[in-house]
Amino acid sequence: MVFRKPPDGGWGWVIVVVSFFTQFLCYGSPLAVGVLYLEWLDAFGEGKGKTAWVGSLANGIGLLASPVCSICVSSFGARPVAIFSGFMVAGGLMMSSFAPNIYFLYVSYGIVVGLGCGLLYTATVTITCQYFDKRRGLALGLISTGSSVGLFIYAALQRELIELYGLDGCLLIVGALSLNILACGSLMRPLESSSSPPEKTFVDKVPDQYFVYHEKEKTVEENISILEKGYTDEKCVNNVPDCKQDSISNKNVLSSINVNEKDTYKKKVVEQTNFCKQLAKRKWQLYLTYWKETMVLFKNKVFSALFVAILLFDIGGFPPSLLMEDVARSANISEDDYYMPLISIIGIMTTVGKLILGILADFKWVNTLYLYVTTLLMTGVALFAIPFAKSYLTLAMLSGILGFLTGNWSIFPYVTTKTVGIEKLTHAYGILMFFAGLGNSLGPPIVGWFYDWTQEYDTAFYFSGLCVLLGGFLLLLAALPCWNACTNQSSKLPPNTYSYKVASNA
Repeated sequence: MVFRKPPDGGWGWVIVVVSFFTQFLCYGSPLAVGVLYLEWLDAFGEGKGKTAWVGSLANGIGLLASPVCSICVSSFGARPVAIFSGFMVAGGLMMSSFAPNIYFLYVSYGIVVGLGCGLLYTATVTITCQYFDKRRGLALGLISTGSSVGLFIYAALQRELIELYGLDGCLLIVGALSLNILACGSLMRPLESSSSPPEKTFVDKVPDQYFVYHEKEKTVEENISILEKGYTDEKCVNNVPDCKQDSISNKNVLSSINVNEKDTYKKKVVEQTNFCKQLAKRKWQLYLTYWKETMVLFKNKVFSALFVAILLFDIGGFPPSLLMEDVARSANISEDDYYMPLISIIGIMTTVGKLILGILADFKWVNTLYLYVTTLLMTGVALFAIPFAKSYLTLAMLSGILGFLTGNWSIFPYVTTKTVGIEKLTHAYGILMFFAGLGNSLGPPIVGWFYDWTQEYDTAFYFSGLCVLLGGFLLLLAALPCWNACTNQSSKLPPNTYSYKVASNA
């Protein structure tokens, strides 16, 4: 497959639009699952920790399976994966309307919908990067806002649908809306100019006669007898009267093979066997190289602190988007005081945060790592303030602040690139996204278990704030210039990495 140079426009803008709506349709319900969470609590009567697993799986499983998603898109292309994933998301949502218990939701909503969202996210990002080069940052920023806008709209939409049609009807309608992903996926035309047959590998170029020996080891004489028998049988079928005569002549021809020819054939068999062994050894070396590169990444103390920070941030920072509605209900806030769902406020402010923080990261005088650390520390402080919020207004303000700070996802690739270098970005980003998915999966259940244990959310959000603050301080400590000087690690960083210095960047 020969790809053209990214056009940075043209059909690329159609790709941006359909990718925006794809993320809007697939992530709208999982990100606004807090509205459904309240209904599941009442419908199944399970604990908050057990029920929270549904939403955490839906948002975390796609990140956990990001390596598998990347392989699928690379193997089959963005358009087939998007269409297939559209069926997964829509089917998972519709199946969830018939859930008899919470365990059924773990599979239908948590795993099926979550994995479909992960595949769609990878497909949209991949196809957008293929169509854009100079404007890639703008294009990715535009499509990433689709999930935040989906959170804003779906929070109010699902609440309204539940009031009109009940929980089951809401899931059926939302699932039907997700079928529009199929139309979006069909427009993801691959960027290619021509199709050429794949170049044969070295194994494919090996002549067929090299493969005449059986899987079991045989001598040269045994292989010759096999060839003799096959040739004779073929002649007998085609010409019965001449069968006996041909058999005798074939034996005479084969017996006339001299010792040098036998040695040559045996040498070819040995060479082919050695080639297979070398190929297996090379594959094994690739796996060893992958793990060696992974260990080199973790020798960089900033990267090690970054993976701890993203894990703790998602454990502590993700639960508010899932549980904020239940926090308001636990604080005995009347629904008449609601001007807008708290989850909708989080969604719209996340969009604003992504745009503003992304713009700030482009300024040369802004150190993106310190900017990211600042968002972590402020998030921890906001989480500590949630137990003191006893009115809708204060909860709405905290929701807006948390939503804005959650927009730090837009600068996370900047931080990763500055930490490990552009050459190792893909490798490092995949590892970090795995830990982010792990944090998304564990955060809400942990907060729910704290509530089941204490019957109040105060302790749970103190724990969440402590996790985020701890991750922020560890990352700050690893990035301080004085710490670099004390440990003399700057010279040991992998190639194409950067040591963060306040004097030069901030």
